[in-house]
Amino acid sequence: MGVVVGLLLGAGLACVWWSWWPVVAVGGRRPDGWTARVQDTLTQAEIAGVTPGGLVAVSGLVGLVVAAVSFLVVPVPAVNVCFGAFAVTAPLTLVRGRARRRLAAARELWPDVVDHLASGVRAGLSLPEAVAQLGDRGPAELRPPFRAFAEDYRATGRFADSLDTLKDRLADPVADRIIEALRLTRDVGGTDLGRLLRTLSSFLREDLRTRGEIEARQGWTVYAARLAVAAPWVVLAMLATRPEAIRAYDSAAGAAVLLVGAASTVVAYRLMLRVARLPDDPRVLR
Repeated sequence: MGVVVGLLLGAGLACVWWSWWPVVAVGGRRPDGWTARVQDTLTQAEIAGVTPGGLVAVSGLVGLVVAAVSFLVVPVPAVNVCFGAFAVTAPLTLVRGRARRRLAAARELWPDVVDHLASGVRAGLSLPEAVAQLGDRGPAELRPPFRAFAEDYRATGRFADSLDTLKDRLADPVADRIIEALRLTRDVGGTDLGRLLRTLSSFLREDLRTRGEIEARQGWTVYAARLAVAAPWVVLAMLATRPEAIRAYDSAAGAAVLLVGAASTVVAYRLMLRVARLPDDPRVLR
């Protein structure tokens, strides 16, 4: 009995120790995390050659430069820290905004992509050929990744691996659903691919229509909240041009006011985004 208890204890401790280390998913694909999400954002924004670590380094450099410049203009440490902290978030915010706009534009094109796939299948093309022909006949904005897919498939002949590479190039949750549907059809066979593609196309168009109506109604709320968040700091920047006004913040009480205001701004902005913006589709089929 003592040996059994010892083995169970050792197995439990080994499981606890094992849980602290990242696990590589099946097929060598890593689980979702902050680095993967930022890399997806960079891909969606069409920013090549920049890693998540490089983006963090650029953000820190921008924050330091803004803090140094503001110190030359207004030598008040609390004000410089606030402006530097806001500047740190600027690169990632710009990248996310660009990625969000590109995803919104691509969302309108995916129904046409599905229609092209259905047409290719009805014309007698194989699945790899139907996907590859999107590089020449698909929407212009999405042709480069599909041309790269055609080159990968011609070079390797491995449909599944080429689909995985295509998913990484697109980094789009809608593309993930389409690609996994094609993979499933390729693996299990069947004659319902045309019906599946038509159903998927109608679903994507209905989702696009509903999302467009909701975003049109909520857009003014988001812009008004952004203006309300930015207004106090624009006023602070204007006050910084008058030394006698900004001198009030060159004290412990003034620094506390600025820090509390900055924290309130961040919390209010995050709550506004959580309440007013539609949630982004996660890449659950990564």
